[in-house]
Amino acid sequence: MNFSGLTASYWKQQFDRVEKVRQAIVNSLSISQGRVIPNQSDIAIGAGRKLKVAILFIDICNFSSRKSENQAEQEMLLAILNLFFSEMIKIAEDYGGTIEKNTGDGLMAYFEDGGSDSVNGAHKAVSCALTMMAANQYLINPILLQSGIDEIKFRISIDYGNVTIAKLGAPRRFNAIVAIGTTANIASKMLSHAGENDILIGADAKAKLPLLWQLQWVVFHKLDTGWVYRANNAPYLFYKYIGRWSQLQ
Repeated sequence: MNFSGLTASYWKQQFDRVEKVRQAIVNSLSISQGRVIPNQSDIAIGAGRKLKVAILFIDICNFSSRKSENQAEQEMLLAILNLFFSEMIKIAEDYGGTIEKNTGDGLMAYFEDGGSDSVNGAHKAVSCALTMMAANQYLINPILLQSGIDEIKFRISIDYGNVTIAKLGAPRRFNAIVAIGTTANIASKMLSHAGENDILIGADAKAKLPLLWQLQWVVFHKLDTGWVYRANNAPYLFYKYIGRWSQLQ
């Protein structure tokens, strides 16, 4: 996987995926929402594993304000969500992410350090976020606008650090994999500080990005975040990543 830009071959795969989903939605608005979850057989309920990861949250802006009173409106929302999230989930997987949960109008994924590409989790997560933004702008929204549907605007937050990946629930009933830790909490709360189409990152995520990215594409966003470092009580800073993929490679 190329974490420094979009390749023409990958972009063609994305275009084909979105078109395939669009065709499926046209044929049947009752298409079921795909959902990717980690392999739960590797961990017992109540157990956890400590990992260094980047946590990424997506939230569709003002989605609850879209009309959803009657069946036709609800089917339309289902179609929009399928088109958007089927591609966002696939992009996250392409960049080495693991989907933890889909919250209806949001998504959470985490990205581990290393692997076959030896890229850290924060770099993977930001690269993923940039591709998500490009796919929404150039592939998904044109389909919606051509159909007379308001375009999707969404926001992304990312932080990096130690979390415990645990399995919670009851045997043979409901159970799920969750990420526990301050990093996950900050990444989630950071969304409230983001605007439409923003990518916000925490200070620890920023520090793991390539130096050129930090110098050219990261700007200070917020001092009073409500979070501080325990060691010295210094504020934990938020930054905005303003770069976007500009051309195919």
